[in-house]
Amino acid sequence: MGHIALLSNPYAGKGRGGQATDAAVSHLRSRGSEVRVYTGDSASATVELAARAVDEGPDVLVVVGGDGTLSGILDVVCAASVPVALVAAGTGNDLARALGLPRHDPAAAAELALTGTGRVLDVGEVTTADHSARFLTVAALGFDAKVSDRTNRLRWPHGALRYYLALVIELVRLRPLRFTVAVDGETPETALGTLVAVGNTASYGGGMPVCAGATPDDGMLDLVQVARLGRLRLLRLFPLLLRGRHLSRPEVRHRRVRTVTVSAPGLVVYADGERLGEDECTISLRPAAFTVLTPAEGVLA
Repeated sequence: MGHIALLSNPYAGKGRGGQATDAAVSHLRSRGSEVRVYTGDSASATVELAARAVDEGPDVLVVVGGDGTLSGILDVVCAASVPVALVAAGTGNDLARALGLPRHDPAAAAELALTGTGRVLDVGEVTTADHSARFLTVAALGFDAKVSDRTNRLRWPHGALRYYLALVIELVRLRPLRFTVAVDGETPETALGTLVAVGNTASYGGGMPVCAGATPDDGMLDLVQVARLGRLRLLRLFPLLLRGRHLSRPEVRHRRVRTVTVSAPGLVVYADGERLGEDECTISLRPAAFTVLTPAEGVLA
């Protein structure tokens, strides 16, 4: 037997990461596992600790944090052969939702390091003029990215309610963007629109299934474009969006693609709750990039 490396973001989920770490470590040690704990106090420190952890050859890397914690170390994880067990402790936890992982029980999530079934996942990649970054759930561009931007600036309330408050604020400030979109090398199309979302999984914002039906192991991205809408029409669309029934609406266009380039004046790009760029980006996919341990009976939520 080897050991389990546990990488902790104690600040995830407004401090829930620390409590989740304690619960996960306690459970794994009670099961007789050797657990080596690495606690990062910044994004850069977490990357360095992840590299150190995998260099020591663990059987499993347990990551305690949110979607952004895991996506921030994807360069390290994808280069290693070690499987990952995610103990979801973030605000939205959309990857855990997509994979059917425990989201409210750190001990049950940590147990997957011992009994989980490996599932090989694709990884999205956003490339801008300055850099590239990987993501796991949904890349948001337009209105939804502005909501994410606003969410990160709000200090109250917690959880999904904070996202919905940000949504209301940005709805009042709604302005269309002139998107230019090019898919899989085809001729670019330019039109006014409300948002563009590119999904490796179905949801963002703590369970909003903007890319309903997207799965993270099919080698494809789901591209969702919402045409220019006024506030009232957008409000009417949201109940459908919350139930994942918006894709058949005439103002919504849904395609499955391998790569997409998007540009717009004032464009902001978010993925996994992190701001990744602005103005223009290309979003692509790295198929079968790494392995996550999931419940044997787990299905996509």
